[in-house]
Amino acid sequence: MEKREFILEFSHKAQLLPIEVDESQIEQFYTYMELLLQWNEKMNLTAITQPKEVIVKHFMDSLTVLPYLDGAEKILDIGTGAGFPGIPLRIIEKEKKFTLLDSLNKRVIFLNEVIQKLGLEKIQAIHGRAEEIAQKPEDREKYDIVVSRAVAKLNSLVEYMLPFLTIGGKCICMKSSDVEEEIKEAKNAIHILGGEIEKVDEIILPESDIKRKMIVIKKINTTPKKFPRKPGMATKEPIA
Repeated sequence: MEKREFILEFSHKAQLLPIEVDESQIEQFYTYMELLLQWNEKMNLTAITQPKEVIVKHFMDSLTVLPYLDGAEKILDIGTGAGFPGIPLRIIEKEKKFTLLDSLNKRVIFLNEVIQKLGLEKIQAIHGRAEEIAQKPEDREKYDIVVSRAVAKLNSLVEYMLPFLTIGGKCICMKSSDVEEEIKEAKNAIHILGGEIEKVDEIILPESDIKRKMIVIKKINTTPKKFPRKPGMATKEPIA
């Protein structure tokens, strides 16, 4: 897809969300897409490789988080993978501080390349396991928003996310449309970890039939020090 065609397509979809985006930002998204598809030839970053699908399923999908960032200063994206939703959010939100966390160093190298090529400031990509980083004093309960896109089942995911949040901060869990059973299974874990479900919103991506559920969890109490447990435990033995 030529840059001009990309700019028109992106602008049209952004208006439908709706979000305000200028041409220089759209050009950053275009460069991001080019890097994503180039790197994808040598390492597995995404199964989505058609430009129109990248716009909707990666970029627009990520930008549906924007309304939830009001008032937040520090945002953490756990299991960011190829940078979603963190990098698209940072392109739009220039004044907020973003941290992208991934357990695979090859992906972090890619993320740093994107950050450098796009000239993004107030953003860092770090390599590590959420269970270990969350025990560090400089990261534990230090973030206003923790977001995660399709990383794990909710009863495991909350153990990765909630320890990073300040009291009053929020988890934004991006899920596919069928979440009722996951929410039911995770209710006790959410309570034990110091959170409560604030709301569940349904979003339909522009000009598609793709539905997304946003589970918003507010941190109301300090997370007990023993959480998160050692790597792997949250998935192997979720809090009952």
